[in-house]
Amino acid sequence: MLRGYVLRRYAAPVSQPLWSAETVAVVSGRPAPAPDAPVNPPIVPASTFHAGGPYGYAREWSPTSEALEDAIGALEQGSAVTFSSGMAAANAILDLLPPGAVVVAPSSAYTGVAVRLRELAGIGRIALRIIEVDDTDAVVDACSGADLLWIESPTNPLLQEADLPACIGAAHASGARVVVDNTFATPVLQQPLTMGADLVLHSVTKALSGHSDLLMGAVVARDPELAEQVRGRRVLLGAAPSAFDCYLALRGLRTLAIRIERSQENARLLTGRLVDHPAVSRVRYPGWGSIASIELHGGAEAADQLCSTVRLWIHATSLGGVESLLERRRRWPLESDVVPESLVRLSFGIEAAEDLWQDLSSALDALS
Repeated sequence: MLRGYVLRRYAAPVSQPLWSAETVAVVSGRPAPAPDAPVNPPIVPASTFHAGGPYGYAREWSPTSEALEDAIGALEQGSAVTFSSGMAAANAILDLLPPGAVVVAPSSAYTGVAVRLRELAGIGRIALRIIEVDDTDAVVDACSGADLLWIESPTNPLLQEADLPACIGAAHASGARVVVDNTFATPVLQQPLTMGADLVLHSVTKALSGHSDLLMGAVVARDPELAEQVRGRRVLLGAAPSAFDCYLALRGLRTLAIRIERSQENARLLTGRLVDHPAVSRVRYPGWGSIASIELHGGAEAADQLCSTVRLWIHATSLGGVESLLERRRRWPLESDVVPESLVRLSFGIEAAEDLWQDLSSALDALS
């Protein structure tokens, strides 16, 4: 318990939900039914609450963030804590590490996390071991003596997949904690806590909210006491989300399953066609999910031309929204040098597949 703050004691997560994730996304985080009670939780734009109840001060807890956390926690089958951004959530996890902790992390990962890990390693705060998540033997070896295994599956933007049960088991056998960034997969397609992971990380900005209109992160813990420690980091570091953003995120979460279903259909159909396009040298897609990457024969110049030529696809960063986005990831100076210069990441939205294909294929044809 963090001294000086009243932190919520979470109910232990159930081992098996009563309903499927599709249903949980719709029904969770709602007010208790009663005559004239609202179906949806209202926005409570208050920073301060009368003493004697569970809230007190919004940096610690608020009714609107509570509703969203209940929903995200139910989807991941754990105890959720929301943050003002995905990086705030990631840094809360890293802040729990003791000085000199050994962290095992992917060679290709979300840029902000990768840069932060390198920064911490550079000042001697942590020791960093870099692995390829799809090389299970290498992950197992790297976990020996480690304190934390940080994993993405699929990775951003190379779309590498990890054998999560094997990697999690190896980390635990060595006494390491495991965090899985589940932003790409979402709890509709993958629930790492049920595989034994200790923590799940989300950029709620992406698919969970789904409309490219807010910044938010979330950490979900399998152990309620660990969730309490994470919330303590939010309280002291001050990275609480606003009531309005929590309302928007919960509103977007209601359609998560149907958005993922549609965007995944688009991804599967179009990546199948991209494999045969003469301008494309490689398609990276694990066969599921809404994110893919392609590499082009013409290098960085061709990739930049593709991004500037499309009309329906939006040339922008981020992912997981209802709109289809693409970008050349190496346009960012801090992107990992293991990412090819010609790689273009595609985030498939919910538009008509044939419209997306016509726009994308026409832009690719212009490269030939």
